[in-house]
Amino acid sequence: MRKKEATILIVDDDEDILFSARVWLKKFFEEVITINSPKKIIPTLNENNVDVILLDMNFRRGFEDGKEGLYWLKEIQEINKNIPVILMTAYGEVELAVEALKKGATDFILKPWNNEKLYASVNLAVDISRKNKKLQQWENLQTSLTEYNLETKSPKMQDVMKTLKKVSPTDANILLLGENGTGKFVLAEYIHKNSKRNNEPFVHIDLGSLSENLFEAELFGYAKGAFTDAKNDKAGKIENANGGTVFLDEIGNLSPQLQQKILTLIQTKKLTRIGENKERFLDIRFIFATNADLKKLFNEGKFREDLYYRINTVEIEIPPLRERKEDLQNLSEFFIQKYQKKYAKDNLEFENFEELNNYHFPGNIRELEHSIERAIILSEDGKINLALQNNPISASENLTSLNLEEMEEKMIANALKKYKGNISLASEALGLTRASLYRRMEKFGL
Repeated sequence: MRKKEATILIVDDDEDILFSARVWLKKFFEEVITINSPKKIIPTLNENNVDVILLDMNFRRGFEDGKEGLYWLKEIQEINKNIPVILMTAYGEVELAVEALKKGATDFILKPWNNEKLYASVNLAVDISRKNKKLQQWENLQTSLTEYNLETKSPKMQDVMKTLKKVSPTDANILLLGENGTGKFVLAEYIHKNSKRNNEPFVHIDLGSLSENLFEAELFGYAKGAFTDAKNDKAGKIENANGGTVFLDEIGNLSPQLQQKILTLIQTKKLTRIGENKERFLDIRFIFATNADLKKLFNEGKFREDLYYRINTVEIEIPPLRERKEDLQNLSEFFIQKYQKKYAKDNLEFENFEELNNYHFPGNIRELEHSIERAIILSEDGKINLALQNNPISASENLTSLNLEEMEEKMIANALKKYKGNISLASEALGLTRASLYRRMEKFGL
């Protein structure tokens, strides 16, 4: 029988129980973790992707009322309500079993157990865990999509949406091109939601934030003992998305060596965890995004031409906000409503909306959203005033070139100057992660 890819956590103060349960369940499930104290539950859950927990109900000698088990059941549910918990006890009071099930336990096992019944209970709980995860992912996706407004009056953006509606139901690789802040992540989610994989995981991976040292471990996973800190087997981000969609963002920032690894992954749809020889087959749809000019990069020998043609079965360029000014009012009203609700400020009036049409918006929709959020936070007397001239990436900062890389370098330099080298403030203003900003600073020699 092939082992099920699941992680089982067993919590009991009896080492014999831990040993026997682990030996039996290890025959059927890929990873079985044992701990001898409930105080280790939270750290273990933080470090591992646990699917099912087997939890003893009594840990202190002389106490056999099961209250400890019920307490830790509640603690686990507060951390992650989607992890099935099977409670174990040597004392089979019916009332205790009923109370545990009412409080959310998946099942109840009496010690000593029948091995076949133990396996059946855990196996069923693994199936429940997977369904819970898929449901949670779907709910998260639905919630995130309601945060954005995809209605558009812009002819250029309408063409983009028509193309997305055609390609979303397929499994074609899609390359999204566009400046920072144009909405590549939002449209990648839209593609997934409107695909046949919409009930499966959607995993966003920011390649620009991954160092070369962590690249393989984060994306492909590793086996226990593969390196010093590899204390347990761990699936990578791509494997966790199996059956669904992987959105590889900032693919233009990869080094030639990492480009080869991604190319092999896309071509073979197989991966091998670090420290293993076993190939794992993947059923995944890929979406890619970049703000770089990939054709220019491969002409300069900085991006593999074969990778370029592999990732862009369909290439979609998202227009910058300055080229879709027809959507400014609609987007602004959407963000005003969103942040009025978030900060409990009602009936705010826009004082200087006409200035938006004359503004370049180098940070695109992300800049508009952040500017409106900031203005609502600082609003007084029911007035919203967008202080665009104070934005560190304002068009007034001498952005004379329309070359994207030159504009990006200038905006980063301006932000660093504005915030006197404070990386946290500069990255927040630019709408980047700290890691992404560091990579760009290294790229431009800043």
